[in-house]
Amino acid sequence: MTRRPIAALLLLSFFPGLALADSIQDRIEAHRAKEQQIQAALHDKKTQLHAATVRVVNLQSQLQQTNAAISNVNVQLDELGAQEASTQRRIAWNTVQLKAAQDSLKRHDDALKRRLVDIYENGDLTYLSVLLSAKSFSDFVERWQDLRLLIAANQRAVRARRDAEQRVSAVQAQLEQTQMALQQQQEAQRQAESQLDALASERRNLVDLADAQRQHVQAQVAEMEDLSAAEESELEGLIQERQRELEAQRKASGIAAGSAGSGSDNSGGQFSWPVTGTITSPFGWRRNPNGGGPEFHQGLDIAAPTGTTVTAAASGTIIMAQWYGGYGNYILIDHGGGYSTGYGHLSAMYASVGQQVQRGQAIGAVGMTGDATGPHLHFEVRIDSKPVDPAAHLH
Repeated sequence: MTRRPIAALLLLSFFPGLALADSIQDRIEAHRAKEQQIQAALHDKKTQLHAATVRVVNLQSQLQQTNAAISNVNVQLDELGAQEASTQRRIAWNTVQLKAAQDSLKRHDDALKRRLVDIYENGDLTYLSVLLSAKSFSDFVERWQDLRLLIAANQRAVRARRDAEQRVSAVQAQLEQTQMALQQQQEAQRQAESQLDALASERRNLVDLADAQRQHVQAQVAEMEDLSAAEESELEGLIQERQRELEAQRKASGIAAGSAGSGSDNSGGQFSWPVTGTITSPFGWRRNPNGGGPEFHQGLDIAAPTGTTVTAAASGTIIMAQWYGGYGNYILIDHGGGYSTGYGHLSAMYASVGQQVQRGQAIGAVGMTGDATGPHLHFEVRIDSKPVDPAAHLH
């Protein structure tokens, strides 16, 4: 877990025998309570912002799917249009062929009918002259057979042209059916396109509304973060004022920070490991595990199972033991000489403000309260309110 440096973490150093100034202490406590309320409200707003962002992303995904479906329909319409154009060209060419076949059939059919009528009613003079010009009976019979074959050939030609006309007509009917089917498919695709256009318009409106809501919540989050920063800054000023007052009291009473009776033992700034585990995030710049850009990590993250005992890294005085924003349950120990240690994300706290603790004493349990992605202890070492790398002070 990481936040910007907050001098407010070094609250009131506990000095036995010294009376606290009620006015400043009351103001500090009031600001603490207000900051906790702001942090709780800010957490709720961030939850709303996350939900609003997810909704926008989901709606945008649905809109993209709809637009992709519209593109597919347009492609299908183009393909159907090309097929219809090709079919229309084939129908036009087949119409020409059908007309030619029908004209040819009509000519042959009319000619054959006229010949048959003439032969039946008057006899065909041409055929008759051919028969009468025969020089013998056998020649007459042969010519008669030839004429029969010629008439039969004419009849076969007529039948062949009629068959050709039927084939062309069948192809024509099939092409017209194909064209009708293509037109029906086009109409269905156009209806689908119209419905998808309406759906896309509706989803664009939903995206706009959801994004407007997201921006509104985001603005509220920014306002609350600014308010929280202002509260922290004012709280820091009050704590600095109280520290100056305490320093003046120490000088007046001759009590030095870290003197006997304070319960402090910083051992030259050397601290014991507060818990046994694996360091999952060292001190310094890192990528925010909750998303976003790089951030400065002010301590060590030590992974351990939930409930693992957390011990004081050195003797000192508990100056904070409460929920503190993204730190979750947080304990701050003053060790004197400007040194303090912080313990965040605790699942339980076994110490209270003002309590004297010894090195190795159980003060809490590992957890994942606050802004944590898994069970671990966030451990800080501070010198004069400024965070330093704990690794250089652990042994």
